[in-house]
Amino acid sequence: MIRGFFRLVGLLLLAGSFIFLVYDGARWVADQTLQFTRFGQLWNDVHQASQAAFKAWVEAKAPFLWDWIVKAFLDQPVFAVLGVLGILLMLLFRPRRPLIGYGRD
Repeated sequence: MIRGFFRLVGLLLLAGSFIFLVYDGARWVADQTLQFTRFGQLWNDVHQASQAAFKAWVEAKAPFLWDWIVKAFLDQPVFAVLGVLGILLMLLFRPRRPLIGYGRD
């Protein structure tokens, strides 16, 4: 049951990834400039206070993490981040392959 839930979340993340890919593509056709929506920008637009609180928390625990890992993660396009997370969840929680010659109880 939990496996199905995480596969559903992965599928929804993949759908969101496709939506942002189409959104960025439509903006490219309209403006004639290729500019992707960044994950940090989306997070800032959705809830600015949580991003500031997360930054303060990360910098309190390990300051080098913000500059090297989290900032690089936030600078990636939204469709790439959601797509990678969705594919990762779909692969990690895929159904087990049936065992040949054994019954699974």
